[in-house]
Amino acid sequence: MIAPSPAQTPISVSQQSLYEGSSQFRHWRFSLEQLAHMRHTLNEDAVSAIRNAFESDSPGSSANVSFLNADEEHLLVKLYVGKISQLCGHFRFPEEVEATAVSYMKRFYLKNTVMDWHPKNVMLTALFLATKTTNHPISLESYASHIPRTVPSDVLDLEFLVAQSLGFDFAVWHPHRALWGMWLDMQTLPDALIEELAKAYENAVGHARAARLTDAELVYTPSQIALACFSLASPTLASAWARSKFSSLSHPPVLDVLEPIKALILRDGSPPDVEAVREVDRRLKLCKNPEKIPGTNAYIKKQQAKEQKADEKRLRKAEAARIAMEEGDPFGSELAKKAAAADLDDDDDDD
Repeated sequence: MIAPSPAQTPISVSQQSLYEGSSQFRHWRFSLEQLAHMRHTLNEDAVSAIRNAFESDSPGSSANVSFLNADEEHLLVKLYVGKISQLCGHFRFPEEVEATAVSYMKRFYLKNTVMDWHPKNVMLTALFLATKTTNHPISLESYASHIPRTVPSDVLDLEFLVAQSLGFDFAVWHPHRALWGMWLDMQTLPDALIEELAKAYENAVGHARAARLTDAELVYTPSQIALACFSLASPTLASAWARSKFSSLSHPPVLDVLEPIKALILRDGSPPDVEAVREVDRRLKLCKNPEKIPGTNAYIKKQQAKEQKADEKRLRKAEAARIAMEEGDPFGSELAKKAAAADLDDDDDDD
């Protein structure tokens, strides 16, 4: 059993907030060490599987392939996470859509590799899915028509895979919403100056947007990230607000968790170097899983195996139906038994 991170300390049921009851809290919070381990393990497994696919396609062909490592995969994902903001600006989507799509991208690549699914395609699908789950829908045709070299199938083909990878956990709790609540609450502080608060809030929102490029939301709670963003904008205001919430304590415990969050945002909250990512993307073209590339031997073999499996399944069903019909039981013996039991129950009820 893995010990919880400081941000994951269990609390009693009587103190449990709505957030602690969410799927995000239960399924999508990790320590930084856990995230690193998950990504490296996923990468190692992917490289092993793709190497085998190369060898199956053409023996000896994997010898000169330079596969991506976990850090390079993460760098490429980070670039396309940043591009979500540009797309949202183009469509004039609200911040809730942008933040949700970013969360979907991050979660997807905790279970999948860029060597199977390119981040550009996943980004388009994640954003389209986010418009629906946040109740800001747009038609698929209109969405695809406004994105160069994109057709509806590019978006739709991955939608179920993305939803499945998310575990169908579509609701996301965001720091920017907690930030808004804090700003409203700070206006009740003694001697609070609205102009000073408004400026601090504007700067804090900028830090919250930068935090989307980091792993903060996968480690810390939305309120912790929001307060850290306020602390970056105005340490005095953040400290005063925290002390007002823990007036009986000389040192509010929440202040201790702010420094690592602030350091994370300052260190990782900037877009990656474009040239470095371009080199990673160039290498990705050479090490992409051949089973995902139409026309390759590995892809054809994979499709043939899937078709054979589907045919075998259909034959089994047809054979089961034939046997049932020959026995005079078109519903199958198990259903017949259940139906008989139901008849008995009905008889008892009638009595």
